[in-house]
Amino acid sequence: MTNDLANVQWRKSTYCGDSGDCVEVADSFPDMVPVRDSKGLDGPALRIAVRAWIEFISGIQAGAFRAVD
Repeated sequence: MTNDLANVQWRKSTYCGDSGDCVEVADSFPDMVPVRDSKGLDGPALRIAVRAWIEFISGIQAGAFRAVD
């Protein structure tokens, strides 16, 4: 699969809630996790290395980051 994101299937974060301020990811890439803001569907998407994404999610689950008001 190429790194073309034009036709990928995006899904919203399970932590999205009702605010509409969501992160969307695409799952079909073995070496990266594409991430975008759900409010900017035509905007850019970050391409994050799988290992970095796993570490980021693990940090969130461990409480390493705190919410910013």
